[in-house]
Amino acid sequence: MENRKYLRRIKELREDHDYGQKQVAAVLQIDQRVYSRYETGTNALPVAMVYGLCELYGVSSDYLLGISDRK
Repeated sequence: MENRKYLRRIKELREDHDYGQKQVAAVLQIDQRVYSRYETGTNALPVAMVYGLCELYGVSSDYLLGISDRK
């Protein structure tokens, strides 16, 4: 069974920080449409994006990916 908890986490973190998809995409240096596909699960989230999101939000990769509830 595929763990897709990270999809909810990346959206919640973005909303908790009052960022739009365009803002997050700019930080990650990607197009907003590409970021949207990551957030909806249409495209797999690359490791480089996991790293960038963890740095942006100040959370661990385990938290971001839904492995742990500890930030």
